Amino acid sequence: MSARKPITIINTGCANISSVRFAFERLGSQVTVTDDVNSIAKADRLILPGVGSAPAAMNSIKSKGLLQCIQNLDQPVLGVCLGMQIMVQSSEENDFGNTDETACLNLVPGQVKRMQVNELRIPHMGWNQVYSKPNNPLFKGIDDGAHFYFVHSYAVDEYEHTLACCDYGQRFSAAIHKNNFYGVQFHPERSADAGAQLLCNFLNI
Repeated sequence: MSARKPITIINTGCANISSVRFAFERLGSQVTVTDDVNSIAKADRLILPGVGSAPAAMNSIKSKGLLQCIQNLDQPVLGVCLGMQIMVQSSEENDFGNTDETACLNLVPGQVKRMQVNELRIPHMGWNQVYSKPNNPLFKGIDDGAHFYFVHSYAVDEYEHTLACCDYGQRFSAAIHKNNFYGVQFHPERSADAGAQLLCNFLNI
């Protein structure tokens, strides 16, 4: 499995980028990590990574002057984990002591909500099965019900923009899509062969 196509990772300032970078380099891709708006605007394909909280990620994006740049992108963009969550309109995740929702990038309709999983542990951490809609390019060549690696406490409900779903005490969006924007709640860079195939698929979209 080899893609050998360039990929640009948006340096949001609050993400663990190394593992994503190494995953693409293993596929033979030339990887650029940048927060330069001109470089981002000209990139062939982009990754929006994220680790941490939605408020911190959005504050960092705004402080770097990346908000409008990201909102105006028309090339394929893949959000990973928190990167997927901040693609939607808003998130229930907020700063301590603040009850207001966090306004996100508004690239895809939807809201991020705190997971309600009854007696199951939060965060949802570890391997779980993902079921995708048929005939979608992001999951090409990946068995339905393949396992991917998750770490999250918030999620987007299953809805019209769901590309794949997962069940952990509740059914939620494991992947979303609208126009050129794709997002995955799991970590493909930590998801062995299935994750590598998904990254390769994204490079070929």
